[in-house]
Amino acid sequence: MSISSPGIGSGVDISSLVNQLIKAEGEPKLQRLASKEAGFQAEISAFGSLKSALSSFNSSLSGLNDISAFQLRTATSSDQSIFSASADSTAVANQYGVEVVQLAEAQKLISKTGYFASSTDTPGAGTLKFTQGDESFSINVAAEDTLVDVRDAINSAADNSGLKAAIINVDDGAGGTESKLVFTAATTGLDSAITVEVDENANGVFNEATDETDTTGLSRLINANLDVAVAALDGQIRVDGQLVSSSNNTFTGVIDGITINALEVGADESLTVDLDKNAVTAKINTFISSYNALVSTFNSLASFDAGTNAAGVLLGDSTLRTVQGSLRNTIYSVDPNVSTAFGSLAEIGITTDKDGNLKLDKSKLDEVMASNFDDLGQLFTGDTGLATKLDNVIANYVKSDGLIDSRTDGLKLRIDDITNERERLEFRLTAVEARLLKQFSAMDALVSTLQSQSSFLTQQLTKLPGAFNRNNSN
Repeated sequence: MSISSPGIGSGVDISSLVNQLIKAEGEPKLQRLASKEAGFQAEISAFGSLKSALSSFNSSLSGLNDISAFQLRTATSSDQSIFSASADSTAVANQYGVEVVQLAEAQKLISKTGYFASSTDTPGAGTLKFTQGDESFSINVAAEDTLVDVRDAINSAADNSGLKAAIINVDDGAGGTESKLVFTAATTGLDSAITVEVDENANGVFNEATDETDTTGLSRLINANLDVAVAALDGQIRVDGQLVSSSNNTFTGVIDGITINALEVGADESLTVDLDKNAVTAKINTFISSYNALVSTFNSLASFDAGTNAAGVLLGDSTLRTVQGSLRNTIYSVDPNVSTAFGSLAEIGITTDKDGNLKLDKSKLDEVMASNFDDLGQLFTGDTGLATKLDNVIANYVKSDGLIDSRTDGLKLRIDDITNERERLEFRLTAVEARLLKQFSAMDALVSTLQSQSSFLTQQLTKLPGAFNRNNSN
């Protein structure tokens, strides 16, 4: 006799029974595997946080390896509208009197009134030569060339010495308009002043004859026949009463390490050069904040709350202890062979609190800056400086094949092992389930057969003479 559905013969829900047995067999093991996997994932995440915190701190060290960043000066103008100034690390703290005598100007020359009625006028044939300082260039002008052609030839000349030509159309004073050719130096100063010469005879000799210096033909464009709209001027300032000139409005080297930018004419101003202690203090505070952020990550990963028994993911972890120890030894180390003014952070006022955080004694730092300002940065910079030492230590941990990545790779392999173990368990439970179903199905069939036989025997017994039949008791 075959049973189409498990349990029909015996009245037992075999499918449910087998499911419960399999669940009882597999669920505790699956939960243990899930718990182990979650722990490994938490450690991987924790090592990721550790590596990120170390990389962030290491990035902050880049600003500590430039000695000039610890030797900054401020250059303060008494009136920023008259002049501004900047200072490098070679500038000496002092105060100077400054007067802006005149601003540099770029020369501008304009053709005279009445020379050209319009931009299509032809100024005449010949060669125009333009000279600025030691540089010059020439253009050839044909008889049919217009004022526009002359302008374009100047602007497109490959060897243009540094001037631009333009045409302006203005009132002629008689109710009409006229065109004027404008020459403008590209740079300021006397060295950029424009000299225009003419060779109308095409013999390579300029201004040698009367017809090349008169007011006709191409000679109308020589200097003598041009109006000076803006004169070429050098910038001039006085520093402590001493006159200084420049081809532009920037004065470098007048005072060692100082650059002065003249903005407007003005007298009775002052320039104050001082040590930029605020910038150095800010740089040191940034270093302290960055390190303390790293310490906060250390403390969080290795924390323990006695009240709740909650522990950080990496509490007691050897890798974390190694990283912490290496950085602390580097931070707190004192180099007995140091050749600079300072050998430790404590000497400039940086110490630690009970939690391992750095703290700054500003009064101590101020004393150091007052006496050894330019030497302070040597503690951090250079091949033996603290920034380089810390960078070397951290690099060994955060590099692709470093200690942290090695630990992470090991954890990933253990997760892979759990995945394989879970697959093996699932395979075994499937086999157990099939075996139990087969066994209970066989039992169910047997019970069904016995029940059928029992019913048959009961029916036969009731048919025997004298047999008691409860349905026919009367």
